[in-house]
Amino acid sequence: MLTFKNVTFRYPEDSEAMMTNLSFHVDRGEFVSLIGASGCGKSTIFRLINRLLEADQGEIYVDGKEIHGIKSYAGYMPQKDLLFPWRTIEKNLCLPMEIQKKSKAEQEKRVAEVLKEVGLEDYRNKYPKDLSGGMRQRISFARTLLTDADLMLLDEPFSALDALTRMDMQEWLLSQWQHFHKTILFITHDVEEAIFLSKKIYIITDTPITELEVVEVPEGYPRDREFLRRPDIEALKAKLTMKLRRQVM
Repeated sequence: MLTFKNVTFRYPEDSEAMMTNLSFHVDRGEFVSLIGASGCGKSTIFRLINRLLEADQGEIYVDGKEIHGIKSYAGYMPQKDLLFPWRTIEKNLCLPMEIQKKSKAEQEKRVAEVLKEVGLEDYRNKYPKDLSGGMRQRISFARTLLTDADLMLLDEPFSALDALTRMDMQEWLLSQWQHFHKTILFITHDVEEAIFLSKKIYIITDTPITELEVVEVPEGYPRDREFLRRPDIEALKAKLTMKLRRQVM
């Protein structure tokens, strides 16, 4: 679904490259987390996928097509929900469809469908200020779904939530992923979050990034939190945490 092929990128103000000849891939339908220390290049990878940055060398493919030749190929959900406070929830959700110039009738139909799926149909005419943090993130996810992209890029979407809400949102996100069959690349600093959500975890261990270390999570879906207490999972969490600490040091 997503392929990096020998991608090199350097910020103009930096003397060294952020990544050099980086190659990796994410299979269709996978839930993959990307972890690494702050400033290591996780969000840079997302910006390159979205063409907010341009690679100096190499190619990026989505669904087998080079990204410069396609449109609306990736939905992006940032840390902050970025809902417009002056728009109702319905009008916030309409935004990606407005950009795609879809009819008002289709916009209304799709909004009704997705609000039902995320369990917030009663909030259609509310404003962002009327919603809790978890609800706002559900709406942000719903808006990302309405881009109609099969690839979804989620950049630490739960980092600002309290611990209990964050756990609820993780479980909710897994249920949505299984329902909509999207491919998700998820950035997080939280090792346990990465283990709970992901089929695979890609680890940035060095800068410049030349490769991503890949760890498979030995647990199928559906999941509950009990598996996080297993000795092998506790050992995996300790191993990943140590890798991140070494990078910081």
